[in-house]
Amino acid sequence: MTLRPALLAATLLPLSLMTVSMAVFAQSPQHDKADSVNFVVPPWPGVTVKTEVFSQLIAPLGYDSETQEVSSTVGYQTLQTGDSDVFLAGWIPAQQESHDEAMASGKIEDLGNNVTGARMGFAVPGYVYDAGIHSAEDLDAHRDRFDGRFYSIESGSTVSTFIHDAQDQDVYGLGDWQILDSSTPGMLSEVKAAYEAKRWIVWYGWTPHWMAPAYDMHILDDPESVYGPDNGKSDVRTIVNKDFAEANPNLLKLLEQFTLTADEQSEFIDGYGRQERSARDVARQWLQDHPERVAEFLDGVKTRDGQPALDAVEASLR
Repeated sequence: MTLRPALLAATLLPLSLMTVSMAVFAQSPQHDKADSVNFVVPPWPGVTVKTEVFSQLIAPLGYDSETQEVSSTVGYQTLQTGDSDVFLAGWIPAQQESHDEAMASGKIEDLGNNVTGARMGFAVPGYVYDAGIHSAEDLDAHRDRFDGRFYSIESGSTVSTFIHDAQDQDVYGLGDWQILDSSTPGMLSEVKAAYEAKRWIVWYGWTPHWMAPAYDMHILDDPESVYGPDNGKSDVRTIVNKDFAEANPNLLKLLEQFTLTADEQSEFIDGYGRQERSARDVARQWLQDHPERVAEFLDGVKTRDGQPALDAVEASLR
């Protein structure tokens, strides 16, 4: 039995259209589902500017940004519920408990460290370090020079608990020292006054932060791991809602490639936190000044309509 030519053509036409349609679909770029990204942004200079840098990278690609100014503890909760999408400041080990609980839920993904060289611990200015104070073990032998005082941040914070536990156990002979908890600006005002007068001072310091370049800060060796193993070495993790990650492969690629050094982040933290420039201006200037880093972030990333991301971002920065 043979089909008439007209009938054969009519039969093959839908198959031809289906083949063409499938080919076009296969060649079309894979679009992210999200057109907006909701960031967790605690009130810390580093994460504030870093999030603004990332927001300015994705705006020319066709994505809007929203921010939730909440604590990291609340942020881990909103990431699990899907009320937020991305957190660029998962400090480990400082947030280890919150991080591990959120990971156990199966609702979030940890994309890894986005800041290399981050540390926290017992900090002194350069002139104290040059005088021979290189380890927390050296502190109590010079108690009088430090007035027996250690300056820390907010009472109730994880790192405040670290130092008070150390005091209770008389680690490094700190049992009879004064642990002075304050706000971060309050602590740094004491550091500034001491630095300008060249008085000896020891405080809870971390990098990336503008305090590192401003006060020639050195973080001391911490053999008892008061502030965590490896002398306070820290990771700053990129944490995302799992459903968001699976639905947005293009953004996921950018998030995985968005990494900074501690010195780089300290640079723009200084512009925002110490020079009091707006986060928007600091972020834009940093992106304009570091085209090679922008290219690294955007390697293989597309706009929402499938065009090269780098072209779009470079055009936005002119």
